[in-house]
Amino acid sequence: MNIFLVVLLVLAGVALLLLEMFLLPGFGIAGVGGFGCLIGSIVFAWMKIGHIAGLITLVACLVLSGLAIWGFLRSKALDKMALNTKIDSHVELAENKLKKEKK
Repeated sequence: MNIFLVVLLVLAGVALLLLEMFLLPGFGIAGVGGFGCLIGSIVFAWMKIGHIAGLITLVACLVLSGLAIWGFLRSKALDKMALNTKIDSHVELAENKLKKEKK
């Protein structure tokens, strides 16, 4: 049961951090909750399971967070969220307008 809780906290932490970084603006509740879940899983593993489990959880948190961010950046999900509208108009500067009026 302890290992299941650690795995659940790590997965929830990574999911909340991805949600905060790519979908929700600012640094808010999801980011704090994500860091809290990751730190909580490390502390829980260290105190309840053992030192080696704590170290494994620490490495797993770092690796999974990095892989999740890398995978999300490489996926097509960001292309679907990005604004790809091309604007073909231009703005005439006031200097040019005054020069045209004087002629």
